[in-house]
Amino acid sequence: MELDPNLYTVAWIAPLEIEAKAALYMLDNRHEGRFTWKPGYDCLFHVGDINGHNVIIATLPAGQQLDTGSAAALANQIKTFFPNIRFGLLVGVATGLPNLSKSPPRDIRLGDVLVGLPDRESAGIVGYELGKETKHGFRSAIGHIKIEAPHDTDCFLPFYKSIQDKTHANCTFLDPGQDRDKLYRIGKHGVEYAVKRVQRPDSRRTRVWSGSLGSGEKLMENGEKSDALRDKYTLIGLEIGAADVMNQIPVGVIRGVCDYGDEYKNEEWQPYASAMAAAYAKAVLYQILPRRETTHPIFSPSDSGISVDVYQNYNNSI
Repeated sequence: MELDPNLYTVAWIAPLEIEAKAALYMLDNRHEGRFTWKPGYDCLFHVGDINGHNVIIATLPAGQQLDTGSAAALANQIKTFFPNIRFGLLVGVATGLPNLSKSPPRDIRLGDVLVGLPDRESAGIVGYELGKETKHGFRSAIGHIKIEAPHDTDCFLPFYKSIQDKTHANCTFLDPGQDRDKLYRIGKHGVEYAVKRVQRPDSRRTRVWSGSLGSGEKLMENGEKSDALRDKYTLIGLEIGAADVMNQIPVGVIRGVCDYGDEYKNEEWQPYASAMAAAYAKAVLYQILPRRETTHPIFSPSDSGISVDVYQNYNNSI
């Protein structure tokens, strides 16, 4: 069956393979068929629906590295191939930046969810105005979830649990375990030590943090430099590609924490973090009412576009 790109109105951008795999499991229904191929289009598009929204899941070709150039190219192909995109979600993994010296401590942990929103401490970070053409936009959806805190995880954990045992190339999306979550810091005399943190109860295993994300060109593997960026820009996390994507498409950014931006960075936590971010993104789509769309691959009238400003880009500091 030939699919009509005019039908799809939500772009779920998951550049990494593990991020896209988690996203695919979150679809309520997958749409069978193919789009007509166009020269120059090498990104992968999977389609389906969530809560009545017709969604494309866009990811990079196998083997292509995520950087600012590939992220921008992915967004550009979405923009030109799918003319009726209302808004997008950039969903995947990121570096978390705990700040235990704050009061109360910003005790970000592996597997927590980061949502890119401005806060009172980040006057220089400009936030979104997604969904201004509709009554229920991205920020409104986030507000509906946040107001349930500390029980906000109840809005999306069922989605995570529905895929935690699903398989991907390496294993499943199960939690590696809090005992494997190690945070290291440098003491007064330059000696590294492991921070002692009390394990969270299972019922409060995951937390959601909203604030400003730094968007850069390369992975961070230096704890001291990560902390310096955190303090300079009041950041809750670091990621790659958001600023370049947002120059092309209005997106909300949702990230699962898979590392702390230090030399202990590895891929162990990526599946779990990807799944937690995907679960939160699905919860967002369940808070936004779809326009009167059909979930069948036929033509749908054009939707209005929506505007967005970009994250603080910290490239000049790294």
